[in-house]
Amino acid sequence: MNAIHTAPATQQTVSLIGAQQNDLLRALSRDDLLALFGDLELVTLPEGKHLFDYGDTVEYTYFPTNAIVSLQYVMEDGATTEIAVVGREGVVGVALLPTERASYAAVVQTAGYGYRLKTSMLREVFYAGGPLAQQLMRYTSMMFAQLAQSVAGSRHTSIEQKLCRWLLERLDRSLSNELKVTQEMIANMLGVRRESITGAAGKLAQEGLITYRRGLVTVLDRDSMERRAGSCYQGRVNHTASAQQRYAA
Repeated sequence: MNAIHTAPATQQTVSLIGAQQNDLLRALSRDDLLALFGDLELVTLPEGKHLFDYGDTVEYTYFPTNAIVSLQYVMEDGATTEIAVVGREGVVGVALLPTERASYAAVVQTAGYGYRLKTSMLREVFYAGGPLAQQLMRYTSMMFAQLAQSVAGSRHTSIEQKLCRWLLERLDRSLSNELKVTQEMIANMLGVRRESITGAAGKLAQEGLITYRRGLVTVLDRDSMERRAGSCYQGRVNHTASAQQRYAA
């Protein structure tokens, strides 16, 4: 599948407050952030948009604000499995080599906004060193830790635990306790049968942890969801909190 390319929209205003809705950009000093304004662009990220696909040249790096982006590995038969999710805490599309190609697809799962920077400009900023380069290295380290936990969790947790963790990961990046998702979407991202998700979601609903109607999940008892998800999710929370403390340092 080729990335979706839409006609450029009217240039939207880049503001200090708006850019600071992304944690990585907020960690920069006012002067360092203002220095990027000539190259940052505020863009609309509609649901389903492919920021890039496997094998593409990554032209832009994205800093989401209220959008949520799913990073997906594409199998030879076309099947996809989610390997990570990124929201306002992170960045999508860091390609530090001019010849680098995307090793995964990045698809907007929850519509919203974000700021984008040409990857060529990001490389210049990164190799010049400074605060943004430091934030990118710290975030990359955190992401590797999350991926390691995800691999371990995929082998040693139940479908119910996987579902809880998947929902919580999006809840962390959402502005409400409601998530617009379908059982088919969840099953595809987790690489399991839809019937398995239906059964697990039904059990969580019976126990009062969530309510579910077509295309909308509402989390009612987050604490119980976290306990049910197990140690893999809790570890992710700790890594995120630790990283945010480092960003502020």
